[in-house]
Amino acid sequence: MELRVLRYFLAVARDQSISGAAESLHLSQPTLSTQLKHLEEELGKQLFFRGTKGSRRITLTEEGMILRKRAEEILELAEKTEREIALSSPTVAGDVYIGAGETEGVRFLAEAARRVHQEYPQVRFHIFSGDARDVLDYLDKGLVDFGLLLHPADLSKYESFPLPVKDTWGVLMRRDAPLASRKAIFPKDLWHEPLIVSRQAMKGELLSAWLQRDFSALNVVATYNLLYNGSLLVKEGLGYALCLDKILNVTGDSALCFRTFSPKLEVGMQLI
Repeated sequence: MELRVLRYFLAVARDQSISGAAESLHLSQPTLSTQLKHLEEELGKQLFFRGTKGSRRITLTEEGMILRKRAEEILELAEKTEREIALSSPTVAGDVYIGAGETEGVRFLAEAARRVHQEYPQVRFHIFSGDARDVLDYLDKGLVDFGLLLHPADLSKYESFPLPVKDTWGVLMRRDAPLASRKAIFPKDLWHEPLIVSRQAMKGELLSAWLQRDFSALNVVATYNLLYNGSLLVKEGLGYALCLDKILNVTGDSALCFRTFSPKLEVGMQLI
């Protein structure tokens, strides 16, 4: 399987059209069709659903969708490798890829990146946002150089060191919500309220232990992966979001506010 052919495949998957992809790749349609046919024969799977006579739109089969994800990762890793080899010289230059969750700890990395860039202006930084599973997956595949994770996480197979900062758990809510009048939120305050919870947090025991309830016994009305999207649900009045402090700016005229847990719940961070 050649990288060139994977690029052809991704172009067709993106354009959903042989003719459109051929034009962008500067190939003839018969040449591109032949390359795709050979790829399907090599894999022994159909990758595309060809359009009917009245439609030229092409869609991916289930196997095609799997290949699309892997092809993107393969090409990204290949390009990253080429850049690293091309820059293997005494000059400090190149790209640093970091995977991180939504956390105040990213500010620590941002400050470090600023200092490095001041001294070595040819170094560039790329941050990928995702939960712990996403970050570890990208790290294992070599698509990121570092990962920033919150405790608890299984780091037994990685070298890591703690950052000198911690994140604080609490509740994001509308300013006119009943609990907004509280200075802090206790577990029992949330037992009967509609909750919006991080999908990653629901898989662990940290929050359920603090809440003194299993999530199955609580009124979880929605989950989120990135807090910005979760905050939109809060703004619409769907419920209270359990989240980390300082990820969103809720000062000034913001319609939202944040209240910390009581007893306080803090989590450390590890750079791996």
